[in-house]
Amino acid sequence: MQALVTYESMYGNTAKIAQAIAEGLRANGFETDVAPIDEVEVDRVADHDLLVVGGPTHVHGMSRSSTRAVAAKDTKNTFEHPTVAPGLRTWLGELPGGGGMAAAAFDTRMQGSKLVTGSAAKGIGRQLRSRGYRLVDGESFLVSKDNWLEPGEVHRATTWARQLAHELTVPV
Repeated sequence: MQALVTYESMYGNTAKIAQAIAEGLRANGFETDVAPIDEVEVDRVADHDLLVVGGPTHVHGMSRSSTRAVAAKDTKNTFEHPTVAPGLRTWLGELPGGGGMAAAAFDTRMQGSKLVTGSAAKGIGRQLRSRGYRLVDGESFLVSKDNWLEPGEVHRATTWARQLAHELTVPV
């Protein structure tokens, strides 16, 4: 099976999680492409059996151009390739219809109730469903208040992807 893992990342945390997800999918036999959304033409999505989309949670949901600009200019931000444009909202809005293709959503967010922190994965999943994709899972991976992945989150992302791949390949 072919998978595409694509993401928006401001501080590099979501990029690390995306790489771990790709590793987990590959470990279960998926041929997996992984790239930031600004390097993925939406037409490429149709060449895959599974689409996995992720982004950081900003102000309770998916980022906006203003929150991406602030993150990109943050002097504490050492990530070399922050996604400034097109942004998840725009990229998802340009996706062709999914025709029932399997999709999963993930985000990075601070620890706490989703009522308090919000979740970009929720909005990503909603957008994918509205475009005709079959949402099979969604997950959040945690970052500290200092914008570092919490211990164990990369491993948890790999494990999540392995389970996702297993569920998609086991006959019903």
